[in-house]
Amino acid sequence: GKLCQRATAEASQATLASVSPVFAVMKLDKEGNATYFEKKKTELYQELGLQARDLRFQHLMSIATRNNRIILRMEFLKAVITPEFLLILDYRNLNLEHWLVNELASQLAGEGQLVTYSLPFEFRAIEAILQYRISKLQGRLNTLQPQILETLEALVDPKLLSVDRSKLHVLLQNGKSLSELETDLKVFKETILEILDEEEVIEELCLSKWTDPQVFEESTSGIDHAEEMELLLENYYRQAEDLANEARELRVLIDDSESIIFINLDSHRNVMMRLNLQLTMGTFSLSLFGLIGVAFGMNLESSLEEDPRMFWLVTGIMFLGSGLIWRRLLSFLGRHLEPPLPPHVSAVMKKSQPAPGRAEIKSSLKAETFGLSRSTLANQ
Repeated sequence: GKLCQRATAEASQATLASVSPVFAVMKLDKEGNATYFEKKKTELYQELGLQARDLRFQHLMSIATRNNRIILRMEFLKAVITPEFLLILDYRNLNLEHWLVNELASQLAGEGQLVTYSLPFEFRAIEAILQYRISKLQGRLNTLQPQILETLEALVDPKLLSVDRSKLHVLLQNGKSLSELETDLKVFKETILEILDEEEVIEELCLSKWTDPQVFEESTSGIDHAEEMELLLENYYRQAEDLANEARELRVLIDDSESIIFINLDSHRNVMMRLNLQLTMGTFSLSLFGLIGVAFGMNLESSLEEDPRMFWLVTGIMFLGSGLIWRRLLSFLGRHLEPPLPPHVSAVMKKSQPAPGRAEIKSSLKAETFGLSRSTLANQ
């Protein structure tokens, strides 16, 4: 029975190992030399001394430490940092070959513009990845900003009586892209801030401290390397904060522009409604005095139809009466639709006049400040 159970367990383990995902791994050492290989997930986390859950990468962005290893994910970038090398997992699906080969390798070798080139390897690896992420976010903002400004400038034009729907569609798409950018910046900031709030996590990010403590005694500037790691993270947190502020300004500009667009549309709508109301009143006036013409058109005999001047008299009365009624209706409309005039300034000043004691104190202060006499202030 034990032999059967052991055989069954070995068979199940073999089955699980056969279905284990295979990672296409790019390995970069301290000199920037790159090697490529494929390895199953089970073999990889066993070699690195990690657990299976450490290589799931289920979060949008995360930076964690396990067994003197830094497990890092930046959107689609999956990386494992050790004191000796950097592993990029599934690099073929990232479309990042240009950055991985031409830029990242040289940065890790100390040939780039990294400020941590004199520090241990994990500093250079973290800074290179954070710099790449910030540059991508900056590029997205630089692409959206001119498009949004151009679209808003075209929409807020006061000469336009109607809004171009194609421009609104473009603004909607840019607004969605801006929201996604704000979300990514928020996640980036929150991830960095969580690390900055935990001193133990910052200490754990200094991998060489546990393998070679002499390296982490002091840097050339006399600052502990844990503080160097904190300053590094703070630097990129501030950059992300600046990008978030620029994105927030764009969002406020979009909201203000939408308010202006709605105000313009409401203004044009009010003009059309006022014109429609005036035409309705004119039609009502003509219809009211048109009853006279209807009365004369009933083919009823009277002595008035024999007088040749009666036609012009009745027609003049109709038009004159219609015009008078229309003018009265317009004046009624103006009195009830025009905004009321503000109260007179002198009346407001009389109501808000301060007490005599306070007035004297304010007048004396004004006299001392501006060099005016108390009598001049009393006259004013």
